[in-house]
Amino acid sequence: MRDDLRDRLLQFPRAPGVYLMKSTDGEIFYIGKAKDLRARVKSYLNGVDTRAFVALLDTLLDDVEIVLTNNEKEALLLEDQLVKRHQPRFNVKLVDDKRFLRLRLDPRETYPRLRVVRRFSRDGARYFGPYHSAHAIRETLRIVNRHFGLRTCSDRVMRSRHKPCLQHQIKRCPAPCVFDLSNGSYGDTVLDVVAFLEGRQSQLIDTLEAKMRRLAADLLFEQAAKVRDQIKAVRRSLERQGLVSPQAINRDVIGIHREGSELEIHVMRTRDGKPVDAHRYALTQMEAPTSELLTDFAMQYYGDIAEIPTEILFSTDIHWHDVLAQVLSEKAGRKVRVAIPQRGEKRTMAVLAARNAEQTFASSRRRAIAAQGAVLRLQRRLHLRQAPEILECFDISHLGGTDIVASAVRFEQGEPRKDGYRYYKVRSLEGQDDFAAMYEILSRRARRGLEEGDLPHLIVIDGGKGQLNAARAALEDHGIDDVDLIGLAKARPLGPKSTIAQQEYSAERVFVLGQKNPVVLRQDSAELFLLTRARDEAHRFAVGFQRKARGRRMSHSELDDISGVGPKKRAALLRTFGSVAKIRQTALAEVAAVVGEKTARAIWDGLVDGDKLD
Repeated sequence: MRDDLRDRLLQFPRAPGVYLMKSTDGEIFYIGKAKDLRARVKSYLNGVDTRAFVALLDTLLDDVEIVLTNNEKEALLLEDQLVKRHQPRFNVKLVDDKRFLRLRLDPRETYPRLRVVRRFSRDGARYFGPYHSAHAIRETLRIVNRHFGLRTCSDRVMRSRHKPCLQHQIKRCPAPCVFDLSNGSYGDTVLDVVAFLEGRQSQLIDTLEAKMRRLAADLLFEQAAKVRDQIKAVRRSLERQGLVSPQAINRDVIGIHREGSELEIHVMRTRDGKPVDAHRYALTQMEAPTSELLTDFAMQYYGDIAEIPTEILFSTDIHWHDVLAQVLSEKAGRKVRVAIPQRGEKRTMAVLAARNAEQTFASSRRRAIAAQGAVLRLQRRLHLRQAPEILECFDISHLGGTDIVASAVRFEQGEPRKDGYRYYKVRSLEGQDDFAAMYEILSRRARRGLEEGDLPHLIVIDGGKGQLNAARAALEDHGIDDVDLIGLAKARPLGPKSTIAQQEYSAERVFVLGQKNPVVLRQDSAELFLLTRARDEAHRFAVGFQRKARGRRMSHSELDDISGVGPKKRAALLRTFGSVAKIRQTALAEVAAVVGEKTARAIWDGLVDGDKLD
């Protein structure tokens, strides 16, 4: 594992949360939860964790992203949602797709009851949870059944019963199967249960205390004692889950962390009451007030996405939140609530979003410091004339000499700069010649760099001496002598071929102009990682473009070369006649019936000899 990544992992906070392991191409290959994030990731470094995929981390792991939670239960629920969303290859995949337990209450029933379910659906019923274990949901049901008294029997049993059951005898059910409770007493109990399950304990306790005092004033002491027991049960109730809303609401929680002109914004997205993902944005050189920046961010963020949630919470005050709510409501075509919560569950969520923004800010700062250190070490190790703060890496890709393309990726301060990535189609070659292709691409890059005044400090070529000399010739032919140039050759197998597990490879080699022998950088060093990361990114980018080019060529039809034939007409012709060969054998009138006479004549001229028109 790279030294910089190892150091960053050891700086994780000692707090509960979820960690997402990512590969070099950005794939999330494992998601885990932890009571103590630092201790958990440390177990991957000291050999304590012996799972099979842990042995692959040295070559597979490129980054670890974390999301902080308030407690371990929230971490458990969040891990479940993220695993279902991203389907990482090393996580357990349950074939039966079981979900966390919920409680369902249908208010449309005459006498509603609570049922345990695993699936949520929009059927008009109320759903509460999810609950992290069967024990948790049993404890909740025990409190409701003992202190509130909803019926527990099924509809069929209730319809067939003619006298109260044992639950009524022990005062845990008002027996709606026998007695008429249409005076509203059962409905009042349902409302109290809903308030309890939604976590509105303060409101519920106020209601129950008022009810208890009223019953005591009427000398109904036995009923007042029952309400007193309800109040005690509510106060002892299980802690609410701060991360998962008991309501199926679409909500965004926006947290911010600021240090001077540098900001980190963290958007926690919840859909149908379940966390789905988080978006992170880093803003630099921002000197405007935080409130103003957040307003501008929200306008841009929700202007770029089609889905606007029902509720948006901010961790800090924004002066324009009323106006923002009006604008977003008009855009969404429904009411959008914008709030800065000051207490309760929503405040807890806003604080958590701010904590995640702070953690991401600290992690990004450490990463930037490590990347800058790698840039400086690379300069010293290869004796470059200047620190390669702007680095570009080039790679050639083709398939057997066809569809030859190239890519250029740009790194600034040791980090990828995606808007500096470029594709190239090699124009001057018919067959395979990697050296000539490299000369052409570097020549085109040199011309553009001279015209725009934008040349990198270091150019990295994916290849050995041959590709390096071709690149050098291209730069010299354009009079460029102040850009450092190196080649990075891949590791080679040592000895005869054997199984992958037994095969040994040489170290990565760096070819520097003017030096006879290649430089071998220390394995797992930050400077070698910077070079290999740039090389692998260039290779990924080139291969992706080459596949697209090959796909376009293979799907090309002779009809594409005929004026007036677009994708829709081409599809209609092939759907009707099956192939270009069949179109050649078809009468002009039949083709005209599909695309019109003018286009049919153009097709006839393009596909059929002119003498057949007579």
